[in-house]
Amino acid sequence: MSPLQGAVTRELAEQARALAFPALPPDAVTAAKHCLLDWLGTTLAGSREPLTQILRRQLDPASERGEATLLGAEPERTTVLLAALINGAASHALDFDDTHTTMSGHPSAPVVPAALALAEARGASGERLLAAIVAGIELECRLGALVNPGHYTAGFHATGTLGTFGAAAACAHLLDLDLERWQHVLGLAGTQAAGLKSSFGTMAKPLHAGKAAHDGLLAALLGGGGFTGNPRIVESRQGFAETLRGAAGATGIEAIERLRGRFLVRDTLFKYHAACYLTHSAIDGARGLRERAGLRPGDVEAVTVEVPRGSLDVCNIESPSTGLEGKFSLRATVALGLLGDDTGAGGDAFTDRRMQSPELVALRDRVRVAVASGTSPTATPLLVRTRDGREHRALVDVGTPAADLAEQGRRLEIKFRSLAGPVVGRERADELVSLVAELETLPDAAPLVRSAARLGRLDPAN
Repeated sequence: MSPLQGAVTRELAEQARALAFPALPPDAVTAAKHCLLDWLGTTLAGSREPLTQILRRQLDPASERGEATLLGAEPERTTVLLAALINGAASHALDFDDTHTTMSGHPSAPVVPAALALAEARGASGERLLAAIVAGIELECRLGALVNPGHYTAGFHATGTLGTFGAAAACAHLLDLDLERWQHVLGLAGTQAAGLKSSFGTMAKPLHAGKAAHDGLLAALLGGGGFTGNPRIVESRQGFAETLRGAAGATGIEAIERLRGRFLVRDTLFKYHAACYLTHSAIDGARGLRERAGLRPGDVEAVTVEVPRGSLDVCNIESPSTGLEGKFSLRATVALGLLGDDTGAGGDAFTDRRMQSPELVALRDRVRVAVASGTSPTATPLLVRTRDGREHRALVDVGTPAADLAEQGRRLEIKFRSLAGPVVGRERADELVSLVAELETLPDAAPLVRSAARLGRLDPAN
């Protein structure tokens, strides 16, 4: 495979570096706020997950001189690097965070914790934080447009790999580095980028997000201090694109230049099931058939789910025995939809006990996953055949960005309160919603993250 043609790394840096808050269109600002609010909710809920507790226990992050806050862990403060790592892993612990089809990954999980830790430590304003988040998401998505689908299909988890670049870009933006330093920062990010899809269904998957946040922030701090990296890391011989098998079919710098002026953050997709996004259309289809046709588990003789071949390497764990594995099982998630389980973070659908329950296993084993050419990963045809010989079909596509941002915001506020309320209480959750809504007016973004760390009085309903 030959190296890409053109100064790709420089072009990526130039486009991200040029972003300034006053020039951001209103829909991009709104989308960035949606990303931030959703990230805060998933991180607060994820702060209680076993993997987050293990990280805190093993890394012993508490520091009297800490510059950054661990969410949901009052009064724990730590270094900016450990805050990025632990908050980043916590935000991806439930697999309930946002996603993006151009990136083929989760854009906010690596970018926001790195930017938030650095913004808190440096006293950056809300405007600067929002611009940095947009810069990070735009760069990682543009890199995704260049190297995907080959990169993702080869087995790399884009949240860990491309996300390292995104986190580095957000932090370089906050540090206001010159173009030369930006290129070295991206070089340092690229040489650290890692994450394998074979880790899906384990604690290593959310660790990818945490490490991407940590390593991207480290790249920005080092690069800003004069540390050097390959300033052509994306396009060079044995560089990122060539080595990580993403350049197959890529057109080079044209793939980046044609996105100049676009705001891909606007196309961010948000989850309403705490599972792999490629299972969401099947869950919605199964749930809709249950409601419309009055299907009950005993009625179902067989179920067929049609997916493109690539989905088999992402969400086709056939017989999951743990909750984490269940999040990446089309068979199990379709069964959950037909059973009417709550597949949000507040339910018990994705627990080891539920995955092993006889009721779920019996229905799961009647689900067949079939490969169909021409099928979109986000639009999954579903066929349910009942014991009386009838057939019921469903087709839901969850891959279209919301046209109505106001309605999306309302849905995300409901989701946020359901995630944050049990951790910080209703009053604190309301405060966080308000802080995100008015973030560009804050001279210092630190109160936002510090509010998310204070554990408020929990309401009886929570």
